[in-house]
Amino acid sequence: MALQVRRVITGHDANGRAIVKIDEVSKNLSSGRPGATACNIWTTEGFPANNDGAADEGQRKVSTTLPNGTIFRVIEFAPGLAPRNHRTDSIDYIVVISGEIDMELDGWVVHLKAGDVMVQRGTIHNWVNRGTAPCVLAVVLVDAKPVEAGGKVLNAVG
Repeated sequence: MALQVRRVITGHDANGRAIVKIDEVSKNLSSGRPGATACNIWTTEGFPANNDGAADEGQRKVSTTLPNGTIFRVIEFAPGLAPRNHRTDSIDYIVVISGEIDMELDGWVVHLKAGDVMVQRGTIHNWVNRGTAPCVLAVVLVDAKPVEAGGKVLNAVG
């Protein structure tokens, strides 16, 4: 089953009344590796974020982070997806919506299931779905400085 995400985006009309600007099943899907499908819901640039404007910021082309910004995306990981060890220069707020997944760190494996939440703080990691059903995560990535540990800067990789 292909990832289907309904996006409801609010805004204002010319009189300042609150309205729904977008209500759709998003077609803005991408894949960075076999078995992983992502849907960007919305992005922001700058802090504090700007709620003005009419552009669909979910259509902005971004990678794993947005300098001085945020990315809100939903990701589906299929069973047996291809491995990808990576680190981002971000702090990530993650909610498991459905399914189960393992998050591998250096020598650690954490099993997550629907309803679990996680804060990913610039660590190198890999998502592994060892189950038989897809796992869907909601993720908010917030730009962050590269991690420093043991006197070394640990830059984004992968």
